[in-house]
Amino acid sequence: MAFDWFKRKAKNITTSTEDKKDVPKGLWHQTPTGKIIEHEELKANNYVSPEDGFHVRIGSKEFFSILFDDNNYTELHAEVESVDMLNFKDTKSYTDRLKEVKAKTKLTDSIRNGVGKVNGTEMVISCMDFAFIGGSLGSVMGEKIRRAVDYCIENRLPYMIICQSGGARMQEATYSLMQLAKVQAKLAQLSEAGLLYIAYLCDPTFGGITASFAMTADIIMAEPGALIGFAGPRVIRETIGKDLPEGFQTSEFLQEKGFVDFIVKRTEIKEKVSKTVNLLVH
Repeated sequence: MAFDWFKRKAKNITTSTEDKKDVPKGLWHQTPTGKIIEHEELKANNYVSPEDGFHVRIGSKEFFSILFDDNNYTELHAEVESVDMLNFKDTKSYTDRLKEVKAKTKLTDSIRNGVGKVNGTEMVISCMDFAFIGGSLGSVMGEKIRRAVDYCIENRLPYMIICQSGGARMQEATYSLMQLAKVQAKLAQLSEAGLLYIAYLCDPTFGGITASFAMTADIIMAEPGALIGFAGPRVIRETIGKDLPEGFQTSEFLQEKGFVDFIVKRTEIKEKVSKTVNLLVH
């Protein structure tokens, strides 16, 4: 029995698969459970694996295309950018780190603001990008949220923040921590104006984000299986000296304890947000 594993051409030996082309990078995606899905199919399903429901981490570009009708929106406050006000340096200077991440992500900071219609209802959405220094909270994020809230108050629009962050940005030290109080003060003004604030917590939502505005929304939604907390489980385990419950710090665990109102799949988020806004605002 002949096995056509190799073909001899002239003086060279080539495999019989010589006519097959390499698969372009990004064409396929593998989930943590080992499921393989074609990128275009994944994109069509809002970046959720149809086989195991795994929510692939995405950024503001993808979230805006999912939520805003026909991907039609206006970006607000794009001119606000991060700067190195402290001349901070760890393994590299903060200035160099910012240059690198801006070039790599094509973003100016870890959050973007957009205004447009969600199923016909106009609203403002701020979305964090984890790819930009872990979606960290710095002076620019605080300022952009402040401006987004002012825009909502001026135009009487509901507001939504999509959270995915590792916490405050250490390179900005106290400036980053000051944003917690700054954002909360603005959200208090939004509430006093009688306007709705929705938070959508994605994987991961940690640190100062969880300790402040991620958990003070009128309606708190979360993606299935998202990790949400303040400190990581290892730190907590070592601090209290006890094993943690199964599913600790998942969105499902937090919903059971009353910290999250709804677990919302990304494939259903647009419909859920628009229904919530229409029910509570109109």
